[in-house]
Amino acid sequence: MFEAFKNGTPVEVWQALVQDAYEQTGRRLDESSESYLVFVLLRYQADGLLLARTQGMDWLLAMDLAGTARADALRDVGDRCLLVAGLFPGLAERRRVSVDYFIDIGRSAYLGVADVTRQAYAVLYAQLARSYGELVHTLSAIRVSQAHRAISLAQ
Repeated sequence: MFEAFKNGTPVEVWQALVQDAYEQTGRRLDESSESYLVFVLLRYQADGLLLARTQGMDWLLAMDLAGTARADALRDVGDRCLLVAGLFPGLAERRRVSVDYFIDIGRSAYLGVADVTRQAYAVLYAQLARSYGELVHTLSAIRVSQAHRAISLAQ
């Protein structure tokens, strides 16, 4: 199965990893949450600054903005917190905060997007905020699964 992850378009690779996480956990996201998660993974796959950002400060700065600028900035904070909480929980430990810190900021950011966007987006981001824990859980399953695969290949 690991070979399937090495081949294909980036979308296919991320979708396969998400599907693998479902098999590992027995828990599945709804279709819109799954699609959004794959979009986030694609969007940030080459972001070299992801782990260097201070999400709490970015959230505060976003709250000073208005309209579309606020929604975009809050979306970015929510997305980055999701990735950190699910894929890089060690960052929380190094920064002497809990993973829940990133989950709380991310969920709050998505709720903020829901508050300031048009109806269709508001519904999506409210749903993402409600399922934030499941999104993090799916990413955590991807992280653990890939770590186990790497160890198996190294042996």
